[in-house]
This record gives sequence, structure tokens and C-alpha cells, in this order.
Amino acid sequence: MSKTVNISSPSQFSDVLKASKLVVADFAPLFEQLSQTLSRPNLVTFVKVNTDQQKDVAQAYRVTSLPTFIIFRNGKVADRVQGADPLKLQSIVKKLSQEVESIGNGGGGEASGSGSNGGSWRGAELPRGYTDITSEIELQRCELLNVDPDAGSVRVLFDTAKPSALSGAKSASKDWVESDTDEQLLLFVPFQSMLKLHTLQITSIPPKEDDDDDEDVPMRPRTIKLFTNKPHNLGFDEAEDLSATQEIQLSEKDWSAEGTANIPLRFVKFQNITSLVLFVVDGDGDGEKTRLDRLRLIGESGEKREMGKLEKIGDEPGE
Repeated sequence: MSKTVNISSPSQFSDVLKASKLVVADFAPLFEQLSQTLSRPNLVTFVKVNTDQQKDVAQAYRVTSLPTFIIFRNGKVADRVQGADPLKLQSIVKKLSQEVESIGNGGGGEASGSGSNGGSWRGAELPRGYTDITSEIELQRCELLNVDPDAGSVRVLFDTAKPSALSGAKSASKDWVESDTDEQLLLFVPFQSMLKLHTLQITSIPPKEDDDDDEDVPMRPRTIKLFTNKPHNLGFDEAEDLSATQEIQLSEKDWSAEGTANIPLRFVKFQNITSLVLFVVDGDGDGEKTRLDRLRLIGESGEKREMGKLEKIGDEPGE
């Protein structure tokens, strides 16, 4: 028998958020199997929210399309899956199972970054008032140019797991990306909805020279150019010549002890964007390669768009 709680009022939903440490909210008729497997009284609670009957709750948590799944930790939004995304749902299930196991053993689950309350790993805390919107990326259309084929694919950049370089785990394949013929990388990231991007969190954990048998030890990025609302990836020459929406210069002091740079963006320039191009211009050192382990997007998600379609919104500075 399902242990799912059917929400009948905003006050009931508020009470559940207060009573249960972890809440998985389903705003569509799915997730029954997870509910039966993982529900635990006052620890993990699955709830159903009928968006037609509970419009106030749906509006409060910006549920604009179905299906939408939201995970709350200690009453605050920790993660969400919006739209039919089996890969993301699979990742959430795996992460949730780990959470339940940790809670059942008396732990509180691994914190994201330094005390942040997100469910997935994150190298830095969330800015107040904003959420991790990395799940809004249209992963199948992402493109990474000049990537070393012996390293990981573009998908590892958005993996919700802690980087193996920090966890000490040995994986069958590399869970990071490196540039190939030189230090430059070009990453095209389309979104499932209009986003307001507030912060970029980049994790780069190159090995120490004495820990790597390869003489060409990769570097962390130093100069990064960001372009918004491009319908496809740029070429390297084009990216060199175009005026960026924002250009970023990173130095050693910008990286945390665990290798994450928390980069605030010029928020007014990153409103209503449908795609992001990240151009790593050069690395911080004398090597020939740069390395990226994880990338997180922090901000607000907006109106859902039709999958596969990108529209340029307005004109960018300098174009």
C-alpha cells in the first residue's frame, strides 16, 4: 500500500514540510514505486499535489508545467526535475536512496558545499534567495569542443555526484573533462526554459605535479568568456573576436580549498536567457591543457519552452 500523502490544503503541505526532514513533492501522478520503497515516518515523505486543486501551492513553488518533482530538505527546495527527463529522474532516485540510507543510519546526509542544504553535491553554498537550476539544462544538446577523448564527456560536468578527485573514489572512467590540442574549451549549454542566471559555480581539481605520471598536468581556467542566447555553439575564432556578455578573470584566490570558484554574474545581463556559451580562453599556468570537473548554474527558472527550439532574446552588447 502506498504511503504517499495527498495534499488537500496549503496548510497541510506546510505542516508536512515542517514535520519531515526530507519531502519529495510530485506535482503529477507518478513516483508511486519510490514512495512505497523509500517512505519513512517524519524522515522521508512523498506527497502528491494536484495543481488544479492546490493552485496556491503550485504558484508558490513556480510549477508551470507537468510533470514536476521537487525535493525539499528541512522545508527548503533542494532540487527539482521539470519535464520528462528519465536521466535526471534516475539521478534523483539514486541520490534519494543515498539520502534515505544516511538518514536511516542516524546521519544527516552529505551537505552540499560548505553547509548548503541541497541534495546533490555542490562545491559552494547557494546565494541567498536562489536555487541550483542545473537540472534545466537540455543535456542531449550540449556540445563541448576541443575535449580530450580520453577524459570524460560533457555530461560529467553536470553530474550530481561528488567529484572522484575529492571523494578519493576510483571510477572506471574519468569524471572530468580536459582540453585536447591546446588550453581552450568551448561549451554550448541550451536550457529547457527561460532562466535568470545569478551565479556560476565552476569546480576544477587538477592533480599536483608529483601525483600525476603525465608531464602535461592540466590547469585551472583563468580567462572565461560567457555568451548568452546563441542558437548553437561558436567557433574558436568567432569566440575570440566577439564581445562577451561577461568576461571573467580568475586567480588563485578565487578557488576554494576544494577547487570551486563561485562566480557572481552581472545579473541584469543574464535575464531571460535560453542558452549559454562558456569559452575557456586560457589556463592559469604554463601547461597546455585545462580541466573542468563540475559546473553548476544558480539562479531562477522561468517559462518552459518547446524542447529543441532556441530563440535569441534581444541584442547582446557589442553585436
